Formats: sequence, C-alpha cells, structure tokens
Amino acid sequence: MGSAGNGRHGRGVAIAAIAALAVLCSGAILSGCTRVLNNPHPAGSEATNTMFVPFRGRSPKYLDPVSSYSNDETPFTYQVYEPPYGYHYLKRPYELIGRAAQEVARPVYRDRAGRELPDDAPGEAIAETEFVIRIRPGIRYAPHPAFARDASGKYVYHDLQAGDVAGRYKITDFEQTGTRELNAEDYVYAIRRLATPRIKSPAYSTMASYIVGLREYGPRIVAADRAGRVDLAPGERDLPFFDFRKYPFPGAEAIDAHTLRIRVIGKYPQFKYWLAMTFFAPVPWEAEKFYAQPGMAAKNLTLNYWPVGTGPYMVTEYLENRRHVLARNPNFRGEPYPCEGAPGDREAGHLDDCGKTIPFIDQVVFEIEKEGVPLLAKFLQGYYDSPAIERLDFGTGLIVAMGDDAKTEKEYRDKGIQLPTTIEANMWYFGFNWLDPVVGKGDTPAQQERNRKLRQALSIAIDWEEYIAIFERGQGAAAHGPVPPSLFGYRADGPAAFNPVVYRRGADGRPERRPIEEAKALLAQAGYPDGRDAASGKPLVLNFDYQAGVAPGSKAKLDWYARQFAKIGIQLEVRATDYNRFQDKINSGTVQLFFWGWLADYPDAENFLFMFYGPHSKAASKGSGENSANYTNPEFDRLFEQMKFLGDVPEKQRLIDRMIETLQHDAPWSFGFFPTSAAAYHQWVHNGKPTQIIRNHIGYLRLDPALRIRLIREWNQPLWWPVPLIIALLGAAIVPAWFAWRRRERETAARTLADPGALR
Repeated sequence: MGSAGNGRHGRGVAIAAIAALAVLCSGAILSGCTRVLNNPHPAGSEATNTMFVPFRGRSPKYLDPVSSYSNDETPFTYQVYEPPYGYHYLKRPYELIGRAAQEVARPVYRDRAGRELPDDAPGEAIAETEFVIRIRPGIRYAPHPAFARDASGKYVYHDLQAGDVAGRYKITDFEQTGTRELNAEDYVYAIRRLATPRIKSPAYSTMASYIVGLREYGPRIVAADRAGRVDLAPGERDLPFFDFRKYPFPGAEAIDAHTLRIRVIGKYPQFKYWLAMTFFAPVPWEAEKFYAQPGMAAKNLTLNYWPVGTGPYMVTEYLENRRHVLARNPNFRGEPYPCEGAPGDREAGHLDDCGKTIPFIDQVVFEIEKEGVPLLAKFLQGYYDSPAIERLDFGTGLIVAMGDDAKTEKEYRDKGIQLPTTIEANMWYFGFNWLDPVVGKGDTPAQQERNRKLRQALSIAIDWEEYIAIFERGQGAAAHGPVPPSLFGYRADGPAAFNPVVYRRGADGRPERRPIEEAKALLAQAGYPDGRDAASGKPLVLNFDYQAGVAPGSKAKLDWYARQFAKIGIQLEVRATDYNRFQDKINSGTVQLFFWGWLADYPDAENFLFMFYGPHSKAASKGSGENSANYTNPEFDRLFEQMKFLGDVPEKQRLIDRMIETLQHDAPWSFGFFPTSAAAYHQWVHNGKPTQIIRNHIGYLRLDPALRIRLIREWNQPLWWPVPLIIALLGAAIVPAWFAWRRRERETAARTLADPGALR
C-alpha cells in the first residue's frame, strides 16, 4: 500500500511542478505588464524627474575649482559652482552674461598715474584695467556640514579629531548642515588660492601674467605654506588649514560684501571670458577649514570629491568609478529660462519654456559604462537619456551610423532620437611653414610672389568638401578663413564666409571651389608647370609631416592627400612620426607641410587669429606660441595689435575682416574645415542645444518622465511566446519520466508482495 501511496504522491509532485511553473510564468507575464524587468535602475526610477547618463573611463579626478580643467569634470563643476559670469544659453554668437554677478562689468582703464581713461583709449596707453563686479545679494550655498553651527553660533564640525571622522565616508554622513550667503570675499579667497602649491592650477601661470601682483604673490604663498608644515613627515596627507584670508594681495579685493574688484595689467579684453570659468568660482573659507582636519584626506573628504557651491546642483553621492549623483540644491534661488535665442530656436522648441524657473531636473545620476556597445544598447533601450552629457562626438557618431545603414536610420528615427548639430569653435587645417624656402615666405619679392602662388594653387587643389564627405561622413563645413561661424567676427556676407582665392560664386550665388585648371595656372606662374621646376625640369616633391604612424586607419587619408597634390602634378612625400616627435618638429620649425587642429579656449576671434601673430611663432618663441606656421606679416600684426584690445564693436569687425582678407591672400594655411558637433537626446529630453562653450547646460534641460516610462515599456516588452513552449517541453520531459517512475514503483510493489521477506 505504501508503494501505491508513493505513486500518487509522485504524480502529485509532477503535476504540482508543472502547475507551479505555469503559475510562475503567468505571474511574470502579469508583472511584466506593469513594470520593465530589465531596467538597470531601481524599479520606478524612470518615472521620477531624474536624468540618467553614463560616464566612461574613470571618475572625475579634480572637482576643486582651482585645478579642475578636464572635460569629464565639467558636468559637476559647472553645475555646483557659480563663477561671476556665464553665457546666454541660446544666443549665437555667444553672449557673455552675469551669472553670480548682476551683470558683465564695464572695464575701467587707468594710466600709470592711476587716472581713469576713456573707453576708446589706445591699448598702449592703458597701464591697468579694473573690473568692479557686483555680486547678486541673497545667493546662498548648498547645505553643507562646513557651515553647521550650534545654538551658540559655534561651528559644529571645525574642531574634529581623527576619531570623529571614523565611520564617515561621505558628506551625507555628517548629520548637521548649514548655509550662508555668498559674498565678494569668497571670490577673493578663490583667486588667492590660484597660487596654492598644494594643488596645481592650470590657470596660475597665465593669470600671473595679468592679475596685478599675482606673480609676486605665488612665492610668498609657497614660503608661508612650507613654514606651516615644517614639522610634518613627508607624504603626510593631513595638512594644516592654510587660511588665505591672512595673505592679501592687491590684484583681488572685496570693496564691500557684494562688490569684487580685480585689477589686470594693461588691457586684456579676453579676461572677461576667464571670469566665466570655474577657476574664478567662489570658495568659502569654511569649506577649506572643514576639509583640512585629521582623517578627512584619507577618506577623500576633500573639495576634489565633495565640492561646495551655490549653483543649481550639489554632489550627494560619489562612488568612485561606479556612480555619482547631482541633486537639486534646495537653496538655489532659481533663474528664468531665456525668452530669446538664435535663429531657429523657436522652431526647435527651445523657447517653449520661456520665463519658467530653472533647473527643471531634480536629480542627475551618472553611472559608469566602460564599454561602448552596452552604453549604446542601454541608450537605445531608453535607460540613458543622453549617451554623453558633456561630449559632442557621440551624437556625430550616431549620425554617421544612420548614414551607413538604413535599418539603423529607421530605428533612430522611429525612436525619435534627437541629434541637434552645430559648428563649434574648433577647426582642422593644413599648414605651410613660413620658414621653408619653397612653401614659406621667400627671401626676395620675386620668390615671395612665386611661393604665394604655389600655396594658393595647393589651397585650391586640396578639396576639403571631398575630405568632409569621405572622412567626416559629411559632418563638417569647409572653412574660408580661421574664424568659426559661432564667434563674433564671422559674417555670412563677409570674408570669413567667402575666400575669393579658393572659391568663386556659382550660378546660385553659393561658393564653389575654383576649377583645377586655375590651380594649374597658378602653379605654372609659380615656376612649376605641370609640377616640374621650370629651370631644372625636376619634379616638385613636398614633404608632409604627419602626426602619427602609418596605420590602416590613417593610410586612406594619406593616400587622399597624395591624390590632391597629384592633381596638379606635385609629388607628396609622407613623413609619418609619433605625436611627441611631431610636436618637437613643429616647435623647432623644421616641418614643411603639416595637418593640425585647434579648439578655442574661449569664444573670441582673437583665440584663432593669434595663431598668425608674428611674435607667437612657434620657432621664434621656442614652442611657447601658437603660430605653428611661423607666419609673419607686419600688416597683419599691426591689425591684430589693434583688434586684440577691442570688445565686440564694429571697429573690431572691420579689423577682423581685413585680417582674414590678408590671410586669404597670403595663404599660410589651407583653411581646412570646421567639424560638426552633435548632441544626442531621447525625445523626452527638451531644450538640448549642442555646445562646447556653455558647461552649465544641465540646468536648462527638461524631462518628460511620463513619456519616458511609456516608451521604455514599449521598447522593452519581454518575449513571452516561448513560455508556453517551455511549459510544453518540460511537460513532455516530466510526464514520461513520471510514468516510467510509476511503472518501476509498481514492479517493486509486485515483487514485495510475492516475497514479503524482501522488506527485511
């Protein structure tokens, strides 16, 4: 009887197993209707006002504003800190505006006696420029333990010992926080910190040449810092608090609580752009005091990990090489979204949020993605709102992918992926070394004329439109001069947009490259008919220094260059080298032809035109200048020296036009192209406008979480059709096994009945 019971039990187990599997699968199907099963983020987070973006490689290394300069650090520093100035989010050319400052200050010029000069005073007469900057009252720092005080007004966390930091690994482990109002002294303190020897500042050497007294201030601070830690062991991480309030210098002063004065040597109009960089972000002394306590550095409780600012966001989570979180600063005053912009902004929907208070997003979550394939996959699934919030190359890559594959293009369009593009302040160019006897300036007037016509012929022959189509996949614009479209000085009807040496007007009025016959005619006038020296009959061979070794990826480009020269009968000899050796040759002026690029430090035409200023010659300055072609022209230098002292006024435009015309005539460069940059956003992200100049852009973005969660569910529907098949297959496997087991049980029972002694 026991065997029969076991048989019924076994059958029940089999049936129960199949039933349980069916219930489990049906439960999964039902749950799949209400939530996404493969979401890498916490369940329900896609429905919140949280932006999800990846970061690659490593965590940001320097978030201290005195040292932060890397692109991957800007999503954090420019959201947390507020320099005096910023940029209008939508306007192009870029317009500088007040950020923490009430407005962009009018510079005051003074002569050597300290007397104020008129705005139109010649630059040579100006001994000093004074910037008096009004800071907006009422701006408050984000909550931070450095500001926490007890009932008596004493700072809660300013006298900690190493044991007090035990068990605390992040700022949120300190229970009490506080805040205070931003004041002008915080900016003074920050400028003094540029001279600190404890952290290397990329801005110090440049600013020491301009801010009054900063160069002399540096050695003073080094000596004072050394004296303060003479008793410390080498390599000690717990350094005593260095209070910059005790070490003033005349270049930066607080006139009152909300007025900052900065004194600059001579006239330097571009200094205003530095005031939009985080090098000039305020630093409260309380933060330095807080972080300079025993045990803090060992746990990475420093400004490099936990910045303290007044911006729209604050860092609330820092898991190195894993995850970072920016959360809305509850003390941020709010700013109105702009109501005007550039042409096309209204049609693009960039003005729909006019007047609404920013920031719109509550939280930004950065999660590491070391590999590009899973990053792209998660973006296409909707789990990242943008694949690269701080870079514009990812969007360009998506545009190229769409052009390469019709299926990919359909997927991206069906998903409504936004890929807004822009021509940014950077360019690539082909340079002719002015020191070279063949392609350079030339020693005599006759040789100068011959060399100029040779350079002009080559400028026509190098078809940058073709280069862009082949190697940039159409993502770029051929340059007619060195000034990009996004800057003041570029006019659509001016020289910056039309190079008459290389182009002519087509039937439709648009520029078209001059025919190769004109290049050949110029080459003959230069003394090289059909690419041979008219005097010797020898073929003209030119040397091209390339900044990398010849590899499969570069060979196609090098072959293309050779074909461009061959079109007019010139032989091109490629001298490939590693980048360090290439730089050495550029700095010494020993190249003949070369290909290089430039990315602007700030949005001013001066930052491109200075690459042709004679005193900035690489060879003459032993590598410290940026005139890589070693171009010299007294007329250009004279115009540049006038232009560099001007703001964005009509006279500056006139000088820029004349300088560009001079360069087009002399052709020290074949002007190459301006690359297209593209951002990438899902359709539920609004106000995304690509830029490499404006870094505090996250606060202007807006999400539609309801649309996001609907589309994520739509795009990530689980495939349930295999479930019935799996149940059937399992049933097909379990049921025969059960019958076989039952048959054996019956046989065992029969033998037992026939031989009862078998039970013993």
